[in-house]
Amino acid sequence: MTSARDSKAKRRPSFEMVVIGGTGDLAQRKLFPALFILKKYQEISEESRILAVARHPETEEDFRDEIGPKAASYVEKDEFDQAPWDEFWQGISYHALSATDQEAMRGLGAILDQNPERVRIFYLATAPSLYGEISRTLHAAGLVHASTRIVLEKPIGRDLDSAREINEQVGAVFEESQIYRIDHYLGKETVQNLMALRFGNSMFEPLWDSRSIDHVQITVAETLGMEGRASYYDHSGAVRDMVQNHLLQLLCLTAMEPPALLEQDSIRHEKLKVLKALRPIARADVRDNTVRGQYQAGAVAGKAVCGYLEEPGIPSDSETETFCVLRCHIDNWRWAGTPFFLRTGKRMGHRVSEIIIEYKEVPHKLFLDQNDQLEANRLVIRLQPDESIKLSLMAKAPGSGVRLRREFLNLNLRDRPGERTLLAYERLLLDVVKGSTTLFMHRDEVEEAWRWVEPILDEWESSNSRPRFYSAGSWGPPESIALILKNGRSWYEHVV
Repeated sequence: MTSARDSKAKRRPSFEMVVIGGTGDLAQRKLFPALFILKKYQEISEESRILAVARHPETEEDFRDEIGPKAASYVEKDEFDQAPWDEFWQGISYHALSATDQEAMRGLGAILDQNPERVRIFYLATAPSLYGEISRTLHAAGLVHASTRIVLEKPIGRDLDSAREINEQVGAVFEESQIYRIDHYLGKETVQNLMALRFGNSMFEPLWDSRSIDHVQITVAETLGMEGRASYYDHSGAVRDMVQNHLLQLLCLTAMEPPALLEQDSIRHEKLKVLKALRPIARADVRDNTVRGQYQAGAVAGKAVCGYLEEPGIPSDSETETFCVLRCHIDNWRWAGTPFFLRTGKRMGHRVSEIIIEYKEVPHKLFLDQNDQLEANRLVIRLQPDESIKLSLMAKAPGSGVRLRREFLNLNLRDRPGERTLLAYERLLLDVVKGSTTLFMHRDEVEEAWRWVEPILDEWESSNSRPRFYSAGSWGPPESIALILKNGRSWYEHVV
């Protein structure tokens, strides 16, 4: 009789994954730990192979000694076991070569051709400027066939023209169905629960529009500074690093219409409609609808930290923004008149990513005589550090009289006894292996997002104004508070 484990093993496709940039920060922090967990829980087949490609170090022994301990340190402590890790790490083969060297890649192809029937995945953990050249090299070396898939990390370009160029170059080698543009925020359990919340519950969808919702806040706040990414970040900034991809994707999933089917094309069409309905912020209107900031020295979690201009590798006259706020509107029937506030920054007061749905106040305040303030209902969809959905309601406080106070209905998505939730990279890597493209971006989404943010970047870069300063450990410059206050709203900054 076939066991459940054997049945599961038969359903798991075998693959060959080549991590190009296999000694870099992304591979160490995210890819190898995620692949280890997938193997530990038998989500990927035993015979599948992982190959790491980089220029340095030169020997496999050096790779194991230098990169192995670093990658192991990023596995969650309660998931790490030394023996399974050693087995996993010994199973990764390392190849010291340039991914743009055709002859060297042909040699790699001889290894991959030992198992031509397997799905072949190239994960480009490199600078996006190399995506086109690496794709051409893979094709010239004969490494691309019908079951080959390529994974691209954000950002795809630094403006609309460069994004188009990358998409054209990669698209000249790979079909769109073979290209997986990864945004790890789309792999988070809470993001997918957002669709379940809206489209799987009859109580929310009728109240998900401008008639019921006063405004929406989307915040991605980090406590970290540069952490060795100075050269990349100073050429990108908060908008290119976070808004153009992560925040706009969250906005699309929050605002989109119900898809006809729960599959990639239907979801993509609805997200694209949102991006096309975003009201352009003309350059003349940038000052009234945006704030950009840059952190100075301060304290985060009780520890003194330097300012952005004092970070190693950052020019002393840099005008790169480490914080920004954008007020935007979606010009369609569902959202007309409801503002969306996007906020992201480094060296903020807390590490938190969340979507706040602020409902309108009750039309008649029946309890006002007994209460100092009646607060509007609020739906808090938190992506990190914990994954949860909280709905705030006004309820009667114990005792005589009818005094109301705020109470929370809480759905904790990480506290499910006996169940383990896949983390973002674990889920997305597994989807690449299975060939599921639902949680990945299409090229037209990427380009439409660049089309919307580009006038903002152009105006910032051409104006003489510097980013507003804010102290590390705060919630941004005072101007960001003024922007939302002049709209009669306030930022939600409670850590609950």
